[in-house]
Amino acid sequence: MRSIVLMSLLAGVTLISSACASTQTQAASSELRAFAKEVSVRHGLNEADVRKLLDQSEFQQSIIDAITRPAEKLPWYKYRPIFLKPERIAGGVQFWRDNAELLERISAQTGVPAEIMVAIVGVETFYGRYKGQYRVIDALTTLGFHYPPRAAFFRGELEQFLLLSREEGLDPLKPTGSYAGAMGMPQFIASSYRNYAVDGDGDGKRDLWDNKADILASVANYFQRHGWQPGEAVARPAKVSGDKWQALVSNDLALNSRVDELAAAGVVVEGSLPADRKAKLVVLDSAENASEYWVALNNFYVITRYNRSPLYAMAVYQLAEAIRAQRQSET
Repeated sequence: MRSIVLMSLLAGVTLISSACASTQTQAASSELRAFAKEVSVRHGLNEADVRKLLDQSEFQQSIIDAITRPAEKLPWYKYRPIFLKPERIAGGVQFWRDNAELLERISAQTGVPAEIMVAIVGVETFYGRYKGQYRVIDALTTLGFHYPPRAAFFRGELEQFLLLSREEGLDPLKPTGSYAGAMGMPQFIASSYRNYAVDGDGDGKRDLWDNKADILASVANYFQRHGWQPGEAVARPAKVSGDKWQALVSNDLALNSRVDELAAAGVVVEGSLPADRKAKLVVLDSAENASEYWVALNNFYVITRYNRSPLYAMAVYQLAEAIRAQRQSET
């Protein structure tokens, strides 16, 4: 039955020309055939159908170019202005206004604040304006078979995408997304789509491209499942003195300290926090040769589960705060 389903997804799809198919290198084509065999055995798919599908994928050099220069490699003072713009804040207020009842319901059910859900889709796709232009299958085959540093990860996502297409009744040649294969308004990769997307309106589908109920409920579910703590802070500004605090700075995203340990090292956090609260000192480049300091808490760490970057988490947090403040000022 599963093979029949995948075959039906391929039915009626026009095969692209052999010239397009040849954009995969000979070595990659051989690896794609081996991959088709492996996943077919694992999941009861028809190997010939999977091979036919993968033969229609195209290598895209622009995808390789994009993944080698991600925005998250920028310093904070260059990264922040990408997202903390007046038009993105105003767009978030309008998106909240347009979906207020839905956001309030989901927030009440999950404990995830409306402004966080809004900020996620604001950062990811400018509230659905830019959902990505690459075919997902092209992104995943390009990175899975032409980008050695993360080939294993993207081959895993390609496998997940084939299963997702079967489960959701998608034509695997049609979905488009980011250069990394992230899909829809919230930009879920295939494994996240399968594991965390939910049917927000009970219509029996999980549509992350156009269905706001599914989109926002899925974002909230992702955060809830990763340990979001309702009512708790995300991060607090801080000041440092001395030099002991430097030993607590690490590239690891995990909360590697406690509030009292940070205080003993010369970190003074704005406001009061329980001494035993798990935390992390985050240092951001606020300008050339200048830094700003933040004490990141559990909910900050949860945001980094969505995108494993402290810059991303801080952008989501600050955009959420700006949207909430502007909405409150207007109402």
